[in-house]
Amino acid sequence: MNEENNAENVSLRKPIITVLGHVDAGKTKILDSIRGTNIAEKEAGGITQHIGATEVPIKIIQKQAGKLLEKFKFDLNIPGLLFIDTPGHEAFTTLRKRGGSIADLAVVVVDIHKGLQNQTIEAIDILKTYKCPFIVVANKIDTLQGWVVEKGSISENLKTQREDVLEQLDIKIYELVGQLHEKGFASERFDRITDFTKEVTIIPTSAKKEIGIPELLMFLSAISKKYLDKKLIVNDKGTCKGTVLEVNEERGLGKTIDVILYDGMLTVGEEIILGGKNGIIKTKIRALLEPKPVGEGNPNEKFNNIKEIHAAAGVKISAPNLDDAISGSPLRHCSEENEKEINDEIHNIKIESDAIGPIVRSNTLGSLEAIIKLLEDKGIKVKKADIGEIPRKDVLEMESVAEKDKYKGVIFAFHTKVSEAAKIEAKKRNVKIFESNVVYKILEDYEEWVKEEKDLEKNKKLSTLTMPSKFLVMVGMVFRHSKPAIVGVRILEGKLKKGTKIMKNGEVIGKVQAIQSEGKAVEEAIKGMEVAVSIDDAVVEKDLFEKDKLYSFIPQRDFLQLDTISDSFTTDELELIKEIKKMRNEA
Repeated sequence: MNEENNAENVSLRKPIITVLGHVDAGKTKILDSIRGTNIAEKEAGGITQHIGATEVPIKIIQKQAGKLLEKFKFDLNIPGLLFIDTPGHEAFTTLRKRGGSIADLAVVVVDIHKGLQNQTIEAIDILKTYKCPFIVVANKIDTLQGWVVEKGSISENLKTQREDVLEQLDIKIYELVGQLHEKGFASERFDRITDFTKEVTIIPTSAKKEIGIPELLMFLSAISKKYLDKKLIVNDKGTCKGTVLEVNEERGLGKTIDVILYDGMLTVGEEIILGGKNGIIKTKIRALLEPKPVGEGNPNEKFNNIKEIHAAAGVKISAPNLDDAISGSPLRHCSEENEKEINDEIHNIKIESDAIGPIVRSNTLGSLEAIIKLLEDKGIKVKKADIGEIPRKDVLEMESVAEKDKYKGVIFAFHTKVSEAAKIEAKKRNVKIFESNVVYKILEDYEEWVKEEKDLEKNKKLSTLTMPSKFLVMVGMVFRHSKPAIVGVRILEGKLKKGTKIMKNGEVIGKVQAIQSEGKAVEEAIKGMEVAVSIDDAVVEKDLFEKDKLYSFIPQRDFLQLDTISDSFTTDELELIKEIKKMRNEA
């Protein structure tokens, strides 16, 4: 009997879909186009708004796709699609669960003219880490020169375009195919794919002109049906599995949590548990809330109260003691087993180690996990990772790390505040804090800073070292024989600096007192320059002669330092350093 009841309660849920891509590629516009699909707002079973998500029922997708379903022989049996309303990496990484993401599929939006950009590449790397399948949307096709706009299906649009316009589109699509190939993915335009299990689907669209949305909805549904069937099986009446998407202050309700429910159900009055900044939060559901449809009821009331909710859905929960709730935390029914699971999840992500590495703080568990992973991919082990704002003690901790390695003794604040005390202390102790709401930006800023600092260090080191130089005493260019000798020289290789000791056949013959180029004093002369040099202690026709090749004298201790910055020299300069070293050893 119980087995029969369980079988009755089992059903397919709506796949959960996130939209990612580079800034300005059109992520929000794609979501707007999906939400604006031309179905009357109040039609029964139409598109509905959840908390943090938009539900597109299957009948709307079937109506939109029409003949396309017959053409591609797709049979759709899922109840619809649930789109997460917040586009971007953060929403995707917040929707994490053990071993992957709650998001079943992702839409990666690409500007067709720009291809894969920084954020797109990072998005694909994150999707790869979470093993999340995705579709690529090649957006802004309406901006291709000569494109004739017809709303709706891209398949129909393609039939009305000139040959040269279709050729432009093909060039752009195959540039994208090449870039995806470099990232390890086979891909093809949607109507040329032979195996959906082996190739990433590329759909040309214009979110602005609402072109290609029917294909996008249809292919998302078809891929879900074909490859996610088992993952989409849920127990309607079973224990809830959800993730906290956002923690919000709501007028009249206090702190509330926006939750994406991906399995089971929730009922008003039930006890739930979730992760908090100071440990597990146990609380009782006071109210389950969903957004009121536009124009319904009192305009001052944003939500409708509901008694229960079934997966997959977005819902706002009002309950006591939610002040310390963590975005990205799992949410479960109250039980010892579930409490242990949530504790394990949180402690698996939070880090407290002896590593010589940075401190990372974020606003959600998922984004914290993503940043740790991206840093570790770059060979940087994290010392501490946690949720919340940067306190003063983090700065003090990083000061001691920076003494061992200045490039590791830094702090990353992603989507979180830096306390005033921490800012003051960081300035005083010269500890670098990187702040951003964009993952790729925070890492890009860090890498740029490392490069600048290393360049400064290198230049400082270079300024104290003797540079390799080889130069020729030119014929007819002796201006003074001694005290000091002044001769015209051509720099054959390297860089001759004022103050450099000069040698011939490994023996020091004097020191460069001054360098003149076109009558003006200069500090150094580089390869190809013809300059006058004055050399202390050298006597022309005794220590040096016309046509002599002279070299800078590099002290033994400088050779070791030059080795550490060998990437500052050309191949010819490195050969010259070897030549001088050999000359010194043989002298």
